[in-house]
Amino acid sequence: MNSRTNQIGFSQRVRLEWLEQTTNLVLAGNDRSAIFAALQDLLQDKVSVGGEAERGNREKIISILLKVWVNAPGELEALRASGLELVRHLPRTHQIAVHWGMVMAVYPFWAAVAGCVGRLLKLQGSAAAAHVQRRILEQYGERQTVSRAARRVLRSYVDWGVLKETGTKGVYRQGLSLMVDDPGLASWLVEASLHARSSDTATLKALLESPSLFPFLFQPESMKRMLSASPRLEVLRLGLDEDAVVLRK
Repeated sequence: MNSRTNQIGFSQRVRLEWLEQTTNLVLAGNDRSAIFAALQDLLQDKVSVGGEAERGNREKIISILLKVWVNAPGELEALRASGLELVRHLPRTHQIAVHWGMVMAVYPFWAAVAGCVGRLLKLQGSAAAAHVQRRILEQYGERQTVSRAARRVLRSYVDWGVLKETGTKGVYRQGLSLMVDDPGLASWLVEASLHARSSDTATLKALLESPSLFPFLFQPESMKRMLSASPRLEVLRLGLDEDAVVLRK
């Protein structure tokens, strides 16, 4: 469906509060240059302190923040706009789902790492960083940049609270487990998940049970009705007990 699924892009450790601040700046009506300057101030004493590289980690993080919530790819503009409206109205405890969904739509690498983590958590109740990295390297190629990016994404999950460290170094357990019961948020998150895939179609069951959405829980019995109300999703009957969800063209 898109070339983003073959790219890494998300190669830094990004805290949830930095994405929250970015959306606050957007919702306050700031333009891109003002948001860039504000993020520079925000990260000045937190990232690349004293660094003199032309493009240090701070600038890379700001590029990620801007691409997620300011200048997302054109095909994600409607998703971004409705995501900002969700942020405006949802309680802060549920906004993490919006940031998660938008990051995975813009950077499917985030969803790929999450998928590995989610599968391991379901199988054995824990996820070892070494196992996750091995599976990501198989998918994206044996490159140091892939391994480093996967490590930083995992550390981001810990920062966000969706993973917690165990007594064993490099082994994580489930952290946050949030029930998504708001209809608008649930259908939006499914839409974001579709954008993170290489195809714009998936079964409803696969989407609701997607390991890349491991921090979130859904109520399957009401999801078909919720999704049918979305202007950008279409639900198609495949069989007696199976439905597909498609991104409208």
